[in-house]
Amino acid sequence: MSPRPLSVALVGAALLAAACSGEQADTRSTDAAAADAAVSTQPPGTSTEPAPGTSSVAATTTIAPTTTLGVPRSFSAAFSGDVLMHSPLWRRAERYAGGQGMDFRPMFQDIAPLTSSVDLAVCHMETPIAPPGEEPQTYPRFGVPGEVLPAIVSAGYDRCSTASNHSMDQGTEGIVATLDAFDALGLGHSGTARSAAEAVPQVFEVNGVRVAHLSFTRGFPVVETPEGEPWWVNNTDLERILADARLAREQGAEVVIVSMHWGTEPEHLASPTQRSQAEALAASGLVNLIVGHHTHVVQPIEQINGVWTVFGLGNSISNMPTGPYPPESQDGLMVTVEFEVAPDGTVTVARPVAYPTVVDRGNTFEIKDIVRNLARPDLTARERAFYEASLARTAQWVGEFIAAVPVA
Repeated sequence: MSPRPLSVALVGAALLAAACSGEQADTRSTDAAAADAAVSTQPPGTSTEPAPGTSSVAATTTIAPTTTLGVPRSFSAAFSGDVLMHSPLWRRAERYAGGQGMDFRPMFQDIAPLTSSVDLAVCHMETPIAPPGEEPQTYPRFGVPGEVLPAIVSAGYDRCSTASNHSMDQGTEGIVATLDAFDALGLGHSGTARSAAEAVPQVFEVNGVRVAHLSFTRGFPVVETPEGEPWWVNNTDLERILADARLAREQGAEVVIVSMHWGTEPEHLASPTQRSQAEALAASGLVNLIVGHHTHVVQPIEQINGVWTVFGLGNSISNMPTGPYPPESQDGLMVTVEFEVAPDGTVTVARPVAYPTVVDRGNTFEIKDIVRNLARPDLTARERAFYEASLARTAQWVGEFIAAVPVA
């Protein structure tokens, strides 16, 4: 966990395809492709003026408070892209460990100052952990080494969304192994569950603010959930998402964050389905922030019906090959957001700030904080060119949200 304290007081009650290959090309289902039909390929403008229907100011919602408090309460949060572990990464982790197991911590250490600077840091664990006795596997049925989770914790993450189109790659045994490993490390999770009771939204506290984090996905390319047991993975259904958000509110949540595994690989622009789902979630008045995953490239940040929506955070770490995937698949975002709850229950969500990241694939596989590294006076020409190229790609889509680059 991150070094600052995070109070996690669970108050929930027991109530009730696209492949991500590091070795070969994407094989999306025709149904998913049809649902995310063709959209314009023109990038959004780089003007600092807000786009129609958006605002440069904080978004606010009013939720009836369950208690009356005399002072505002607030917390900061950070969200990052897909953790997608391909076999070259764990071979590198073996070298980092000097032949004694695997050590993924060096891959995450450069972003630790960012994740440790906020009150709540959230990753997206796209793949399940390999069940006990099973060798790690990569595409098409991911089952990754459990050693990656201590690295996530050491970087300062507090919890992860776990619902993805690969959640069922190792069957229910993979979900059990994943969540058992999360629990052993005290790492929070949402999106997959070992029982119907565990699938109920949970409310936890961050700096005295009651928070619910929901996670949903669409489609499973390899293995479906067992018939009559939908709780294993939260599959995208707007009625279900809104019902869970409403239940979280009834349980006292003042802030509801929804992680969505959605969109079309590797499209930068949000698909019609993404937009319609975001509009419905935002219009409900139940959701304060939407963050997206799955497309493996950065997508825009917009205010939809007054709710900040980060359509796609790109990849945090992966080895997706160029050819089937563009160079942008090594780019990602760490997005930070400030939440404030007024005494009357009004929630204000500040304008997101984006910190671009990039993975040096084929070398160290370290996730690099571009803004901080560009300020280093000791950068080599190669390093500067590498960071500036990644920053230019990402700026096409979220340029007005990127944190200022300090002068070296």
